[in-house]
Amino acid sequence: MTSDTKAIFDALADPAIDWNRLLTEILAAFDCSTGTIHTLDRDSQLLHLKAYQGIPEFLLPKMTVIPIGKGMAGVAAERKRPVQICNLQTDESGVARPSAKETKVEGSITVPLMLNGQLYGTLGIAKPVPYEFTPEEEEILMEIGDAISRKIVSQQE
Repeated sequence: MTSDTKAIFDALADPAIDWNRLLTEILAAFDCSTGTIHTLDRDSQLLHLKAYQGIPEFLLPKMTVIPIGKGMAGVAAERKRPVQICNLQTDESGVARPSAKETKVEGSITVPLMLNGQLYGTLGIAKPVPYEFTPEEEEILMEIGDAISRKIVSQQE
């Protein structure tokens, strides 16, 4: 991973969130090929897809709306902490949904978008090779999640 997260925070400085640009910058900073950003609908308590890259089109219907507790995004949202799998292709933990293997990614992490203990969504990124994200990378991703959550809150006001 490059430690340069400036482009991510520059993308968040724009008045409106360009979800696709934001995800592109995050993937570049962490040298990842695949990613998703979901936001939480407070009323339904469902995660809604805002941006994606590297996801096969046939999987999108399964990823557009995710219940809390289901799949990596749902589990990260439920636990309010990062969930990672070193190799999604061989994982048997049950956290990732079986269809997730069809993304062809291996090292993956999903972090909750949190601010002041409140959940605002999830950010998931993945590499095409086995990989374990470091505690430092987790921390940076959580800081990015905090910044995204602040942006979501400011847009709701």
